[in-house]
Amino acid sequence: MTAAKVGGECQKKLEGVREVFQKSFETGEVGASVAVTIRGELVLDLWGGHRDGARTQPWQRDTLATCIRPPKGVTAVCANRLIEAGKLDVDAPVASYWPEFAQNGKAQIPVRWVLCHKAGVPGLRKQIPDGGLYDWKFMIESLAAEAPFWEPGTLHGYHALTYGYLVGEVLRRIDGRTLGNYFRQELAEPLGLDFHIGTAPALDARCAEILPAPQAPPGAPDPFRAAAANPESLVGRVFANPALTPGTVNTRAWRAAEIPAGNGHGSARDLARLYGALANDGTLDGVHVLSPAQIGKANTENAYGKDEVLSPIPSRFGLGFMLTQPMIPFGPNPRSFGHPGAGGSIAFADPDAGLGFAYVMNQMQMGLGGDARGFQLIAACTKR
Repeated sequence: MTAAKVGGECQKKLEGVREVFQKSFETGEVGASVAVTIRGELVLDLWGGHRDGARTQPWQRDTLATCIRPPKGVTAVCANRLIEAGKLDVDAPVASYWPEFAQNGKAQIPVRWVLCHKAGVPGLRKQIPDGGLYDWKFMIESLAAEAPFWEPGTLHGYHALTYGYLVGEVLRRIDGRTLGNYFRQELAEPLGLDFHIGTAPALDARCAEILPAPQAPPGAPDPFRAAAANPESLVGRVFANPALTPGTVNTRAWRAAEIPAGNGHGSARDLARLYGALANDGTLDGVHVLSPAQIGKANTENAYGKDEVLSPIPSRFGLGFMLTQPMIPFGPNPRSFGHPGAGGSIAFADPDAGLGFAYVMNQMQMGLGGDARGFQLIAACTKR
């Protein structure tokens, strides 16, 4: 096999990252990008391979990867901006902003529990029809009517897709804009980010094709296999209602929809720039993202331990962000925060190192908390 061509730039001190990235194409990587900022400066921006499974279309500087789950971190930034502005009280009931949410024992669930995955509404019991994920009204009405799967606040469990609808609807009730439009106007355009939640048809030609993950080896944790085997279970309601397949996420309908927990489109450079701002006291090139005080609140632990959805994998959450932990490490420093994604993508901020990092790809691997490809790049980056 001809070695994949890697393009882009990196500073000499990060040549080890380039070597790891180049080698990944010898062990199954198809197309990907990785980027690092330090103190707001882009110090590494690499891309390589192909954006299609047939390997006929090279991955370019402006190729857009489908990021499944990392948009939760983008969504968290938006929510924390409203908190900082005094427009959103994390300890007020969700129903004080969205009255319909009070149905079925949810009247007292505070916004905080939504942000740290304690709300107890990680899925829906009723079957989501074809196209239901793309229908905001259907999803928020269904979530408003749903009863919690556990007593809210007593446990936590990964709200894989519902997190985005819950946070997005609270934001919409406060601000009037959809989360995708809020992010575009308040953050993407001022920061020059080519990252989208809800993607226009004109961008389809730049979108990489998502490729299915190989089956996990016997005995390895596999929530998707568990969900398919028992669709009536909690994990089944989260990951099999509906099941996301390449046939779903490579469509125009998926790209057009705003699914703030699951369907961001962009490059590693864009995510690293956003997280780089958070690692740089919340400001980059004169654009205010979050204050240092709010960043401190956002990466303060609100939940840690057994995850009712991901078990046996534990999870650790602040206000919307995943926090570093031994099973999903965001580098060596204790205050790092961000979000991994289904299939392997991962992005985070390390305030102690002033570092923003992101890795995105199109060849999925089984899992939800990142995988060896991203963690090897992180290790090479933090070894400098």
